[in-house]
Amino acid sequence: RRGGRTGAEHMKTVIEKMKSLKSVGYFPKDHFKGELAKQWNAKLKELEIDQVDATAHIALCLAVKDEQELNHLKKVAQYTSDIFSKYVRNELMNLVDEEKKVKHVRMSSNIENLVAEGKKCLLPGMDKDSVEVAYTPIIQSRKFSLKFSASSDEEKIDYSNRSSVTVLFGTRYKSYCSNISRTVLVEPTEKQQQSYELLLEIVEKVYSIMTENTKLSAVYNQCVELVKEKRPEWLNNFPKNIGFGTGIEFREPSLLIGPKNDNVLKKNMVFIIQIGVVGLKEDEKEYALMLGDTVVVGDSGATVLTPSKKKIRSVSIFLKGEGDEEEEEEQENLMENITRQSKRTAVLDNKLRHEPLSDDKRKEHQRKLVDKLNQEARERLSAKKNGYKEEKKVQTSVAFKNLQSFPSNDPDIRDLKIMVDKKHESVIIPIFGIPTPFHISTIKNVSKSEEGDYVYLRTNLNVPGTQVAKDEHYANPEATFMKEITFRSNMRKTGTGEVPAMHLNNAFRIIKEVQKKFKQYENEKKEMEDVIEQETLKITQTKGVPRLKDLYCRPNLSTRRVIGTLEAHSNGFRFHNTHGGNVDVIYSTIKHAFFQPCDKEMLIMLHFYLKHPIMIGKKKTYHICFYTEVGEIMTDLGKSSHMYDRDDIEAEHAEREMRQKLKGAFKNFIEKVESLSKGKVEFDTPFRELGFFGVPFRSSCMLQPTTHCLINVIEWPPFVIALDEVELVHFERVQFQLKNFDMVFIFKDYSRKIEMINSIPMSSLDAIKEWLNSCDLKYTEGAISLNWPKIMKTINDHPDNFFEDGGWKFLDPESEEEGEQEDSDAEGDESWGPGEVNSEEDGSEESDSDEGYKSDVSSASDDSYSGTGSSEESGKDWSDLEEEARRDDQRRLREEREDDSPKKKRKIAPPPKSKSSDSKKKKRK
Repeated sequence: RRGGRTGAEHMKTVIEKMKSLKSVGYFPKDHFKGELAKQWNAKLKELEIDQVDATAHIALCLAVKDEQELNHLKKVAQYTSDIFSKYVRNELMNLVDEEKKVKHVRMSSNIENLVAEGKKCLLPGMDKDSVEVAYTPIIQSRKFSLKFSASSDEEKIDYSNRSSVTVLFGTRYKSYCSNISRTVLVEPTEKQQQSYELLLEIVEKVYSIMTENTKLSAVYNQCVELVKEKRPEWLNNFPKNIGFGTGIEFREPSLLIGPKNDNVLKKNMVFIIQIGVVGLKEDEKEYALMLGDTVVVGDSGATVLTPSKKKIRSVSIFLKGEGDEEEEEEQENLMENITRQSKRTAVLDNKLRHEPLSDDKRKEHQRKLVDKLNQEARERLSAKKNGYKEEKKVQTSVAFKNLQSFPSNDPDIRDLKIMVDKKHESVIIPIFGIPTPFHISTIKNVSKSEEGDYVYLRTNLNVPGTQVAKDEHYANPEATFMKEITFRSNMRKTGTGEVPAMHLNNAFRIIKEVQKKFKQYENEKKEMEDVIEQETLKITQTKGVPRLKDLYCRPNLSTRRVIGTLEAHSNGFRFHNTHGGNVDVIYSTIKHAFFQPCDKEMLIMLHFYLKHPIMIGKKKTYHICFYTEVGEIMTDLGKSSHMYDRDDIEAEHAEREMRQKLKGAFKNFIEKVESLSKGKVEFDTPFRELGFFGVPFRSSCMLQPTTHCLINVIEWPPFVIALDEVELVHFERVQFQLKNFDMVFIFKDYSRKIEMINSIPMSSLDAIKEWLNSCDLKYTEGAISLNWPKIMKTINDHPDNFFEDGGWKFLDPESEEEGEQEDSDAEGDESWGPGEVNSEEDGSEESDSDEGYKSDVSSASDDSYSGTGSSEESGKDWSDLEEEARRDDQRRLREEREDDSPKKKRKIAPPPKSKSSDSKKKKRK
């Protein structure tokens, strides 16, 4: 209508230009009604213009998303993932725990209502009115279908053993779609777990090959080839396509990932991937497996936008049998006793009634472990012995590489004086009139002394055979070596006014300086030997980089604590602070990653234990952590407060909210990192209920087990021990009269120094044993401390002899060899009986005390040796022993009270009257 033209005039111009066209694109799915649509269709027929379907062409043009579209898609994908992780999965686990019967359609409607309410899982900045479900959620557990047209039926969810529950649902945000597909396995068998792991491997393979300019058919064909190689029986039930493009349209037919689609992938295309297999059977029970995500195509593969965990341990429900429940009840009773540390007999409260069963199981398991441990250790040492061991090459220090570098024109050399060349780190000493160079590394030490009018300069050299200089440092250790050189100089002035001793003093000072710098350089070089150079960090340029703000770094980047931001990029982390300092940690260098929550702690942190040390400033470190403080670490003791003070209540409420907010931010960051790193980084969270106190370094701290380690990362330096590197755990100073014991870790690498935790409370011993036994780690205990450096040296020097003598069985006090030795000792003592004690002469006259002593000995002997028969005839059961111990405790308590009570004054009674005195009185009368 430009230029004042009406709509009719403008339409005439459009129709005139269309007369030269042979075809016009249109969308077949769109059916328009009205007078204008009728006139338009009639005009097309009149002009004989063909209508062509333009859906696929327009879809290809709109498939590559811009920055704003990607932002909407990332938000809705994260929202969908959070709905599954925080609601659907937890709801299914609650149904199994409480054994509730819920229909599939009821579960589906609950998810739909949760999205419609828009109260949970919304990301910051999301408009709840713009969120809706993309389709009705599909919950299946009895009859399975991979199609999105399927529906949840009226049957109840099956969560019996070997069953599977598939969940499919998607959401929209501002018309942009996302989807997630997961399978929850209930008490899966080993075969089911292997099948799920294979499906997960196929999905990860698909994500890795979805790179730019790759044909969609090639992606599907490589997936099928992998299935044919690993599990060919799946091909009959494998889907005809494994995904499709998405955006405003939930499913783009032109972007199906199938065998006949030759369209190519472009960067920033977004796809919904869904791979599954139906019709699987396990013990006559049918089940299905299904996995799917929303992904975006990148340079090195697809990036998952729905980071909900997919590993078997995260989506499986393992039910506990009766035996497991009994063991768990015993463990809870034991933990309840351990927490009552104020009572000295806390460990023994329920031990006599509940402990023997689990203790016997533990001992039986430990007996099996010791044979397995010795066998694996022997095989490991034999393989190491037979394998090629690369010898460490030691570079021999050379003073001057050629004659041209030798300072022959120096005046001190011409005058046959001692000359120190700082540049070449050498000392040139005249020997028999010939200037001879010595590298500074060959000088052991140098000393100066004054006697009378002379100054003596004594130089000791390193020679083969000494502790400092080993034979491998020398090419020919059998040659003749000079061990000591001494020079003397006069302190009197010469005719020229010079003092000859001044030159020796200067030489002594310069040699000391060069020697100090050389040793410092060698120490730095030795320290840097195991430091490797990390690969270059690949910076992600998009705005959606996962990050945590306002964090501190340990160890410190400078002398002061500096706040900074931690970012997760495509292949590693970057921490940059306000002063411009950066620390990069590559995913491949991380050995273990830990998330320490702020439950009952004042810090919340992410801790990384590295495979190889990295340089932080001028120091190398295996540990680096990023943390922030929660609440107030200091408390004002002078402040008078009331338990119902409004300010204190508000402060506590604000602190609780801040803790929850920080935990949510850290967990969200962890989920994104685990998805971004594609399984290279997995965070372990410590189990605080299994923790115990000990002293690994200088101060006492709480040590907490994780899935793979035993850690304390709150204190610095941190304490981290990987359980897969531990061969044996030994408890020292385990005695009834002691309150604490020590814990020693022996590693599979016998050349590695042992680790020790001191002063562990005796009340934690049983819980630690139970934890080690559950980790399949052998433990032993002893009453004394051992000389471990000497023991490990003996094992390393003679490993074959060590294992021939029984290996680590020498640490076990309950070994079979010791039991046999005790039995033989008991049999040898049977020749001496109690009758020998009573073989005294009848006519001998002894004092009452001696006779009482002998009777006590004979009675004790009778009691001790009358039990040579069965133990049931002479031994007492547990109830009798407990009752006897209780009476002894009461008697001892009464005696202590009587000793502490004040003594009463007693009247002295008159001496008794004898019979003789009475008779005398009668006579007088």
